[in-house]
Amino acid sequence: MSTGPVDPTTTAAWADLQRLADAFEPDLRSAVTPSWVAAQTSTAGDLFVDLSKNLWDADVEAALLRLADQVDVAGRRSAMFAGEHINVTEDRAVLHTALRLPADATLEVDGQDVVADVHEVLDRVFAFADRVRSGDWTGVTGRHIETVVNIGIGGSDLGPVMAYEALAPYRKDGLACRFISNIDPTDAGQTLEGLDPETTLFIVSSKTFGTLETLTNARLCKAWLLERLPSGTDESAAVAQHFVAVSTALDKVADFGIDPANAFGFWDWVGGRYSMDSAIGLSLVVAVGPEHFADLLAGFHTMDEHFRTAPPEANVPLRMGLLNVWYANFLGAHTHAVLPYSQLLHRFPAYLQQLTMESNGKSVRWDGEAVGYDTGEVFWGEPGTNGQHAFYQLIHQGTRLVPADFIAFANPAYPLTDGDTDVHELFLANFFAQTKALAFGRTPDEVRAEGVAEELVSARTFPGNRPTTSIMAPALTPSVLGQLVALYEHITFVEGAVWGIDSFDQWGVELGKQLAQQLGPAVSGDASVLAEQDPSTQSLIGYYQENRG
Repeated sequence: MSTGPVDPTTTAAWADLQRLADAFEPDLRSAVTPSWVAAQTSTAGDLFVDLSKNLWDADVEAALLRLADQVDVAGRRSAMFAGEHINVTEDRAVLHTALRLPADATLEVDGQDVVADVHEVLDRVFAFADRVRSGDWTGVTGRHIETVVNIGIGGSDLGPVMAYEALAPYRKDGLACRFISNIDPTDAGQTLEGLDPETTLFIVSSKTFGTLETLTNARLCKAWLLERLPSGTDESAAVAQHFVAVSTALDKVADFGIDPANAFGFWDWVGGRYSMDSAIGLSLVVAVGPEHFADLLAGFHTMDEHFRTAPPEANVPLRMGLLNVWYANFLGAHTHAVLPYSQLLHRFPAYLQQLTMESNGKSVRWDGEAVGYDTGEVFWGEPGTNGQHAFYQLIHQGTRLVPADFIAFANPAYPLTDGDTDVHELFLANFFAQTKALAFGRTPDEVRAEGVAEELVSARTFPGNRPTTSIMAPALTPSVLGQLVALYEHITFVEGAVWGIDSFDQWGVELGKQLAQQLGPAVSGDASVLAEQDPSTQSLIGYYQENRG
């Protein structure tokens, strides 16, 4: 990718889209016909995706597909899958898709067989997980491991946490995972509360073994362990038996006291927010077992192949990514809601926040030029039906356009009844009702027909034409979870490719980290460093110092 990106605003398709947007007067009541639903319903792997309640028509869709062609989304996609260095600011390949290639695939990048590398580490991860699950791996006192504590932050935390919650029905009985990420000592304090040090295993997840939050929490957990193990326990043996690492910095791992043989690496072509299917998923492998993790990887690969090979008009990630561009750049949407009708996916929106906003929260193109158009959206959401009693009011009757993705499953993980009612059917009735209400609304005349007093008609009117995408699958299995995550990875890719930005770096994360390191001495009482700070920072640190007990 030696040449710079095409400025999308200079393309003929962009001009066409602007013209269409200026004249666009959506009416979903008349637009959603049987033929339109058939044309807008697709399958990708096990996912059934209905785009018919979105604010577009055939002309808009055709113009968006032309835009993708004119900025060469397909070429950038091919470059990614081939291992070209499309992460230009870090001069790296972007190969999270290689993490889920089958063992008999071939892919050589920079002279290295990456498939062989991936499966060598994966085999070691699976073997270690089997040892913990079988009880062959024990703590220093010989007791079996009952709790695994993953210490990480960002992509080393959000993905494993989300997947651990989502795959709760697949966890091994008697073996639980907990997660520490925040440097706030409350996080570690609450997570460690009630644990037995003799049956606790810590996984320190940090590629460089230098992440401030992760290493601080690792040292805290090490002190907690050594203080609570039986008197006389060999400390070196204790750390070696109760700590393993996901890292490539073997020297630092050894300095911490972890046996480098129990360190599991990954590669610079795996971005943190794309890493849950690498060794970063070690805690998940221990929890659900290698077989189910392999199913998760197969699900990722299924969506990868769909995105790589499906024609544009049937390519679900491509079309959903282009829809997001339409909303963000032409219809004025600033946020995007993801609303899973599955309690197991309650951490999915939080996971997507990093995936989407760390990827596409950029104001310069990959050639360093400033963009002249909006990029990125604020992704957010909560599981239904909780959200219905919180923020749906704004989506239904507010003044802001909020495109929303609704996700549901035909079969529940926990099929329960109240004696008379299939509660899952009641739950899904809400799923179907919400997208219908958002699309079609309720007119003043329909409100009057219900006998509502005239002075209340306007308050009870719903404008409709609020766009939604519905995604369904038979059940939330490991494979389906992999398909869902990969779907949003590729949606994010499509948007970044259209906008001409590097979706795979995250320099905006670094400045605050650097300043925190510089401010540490001032917070601890170094007056000379404090004097160098701006007046507001001086005032805030002064307040802290005066009020710290």
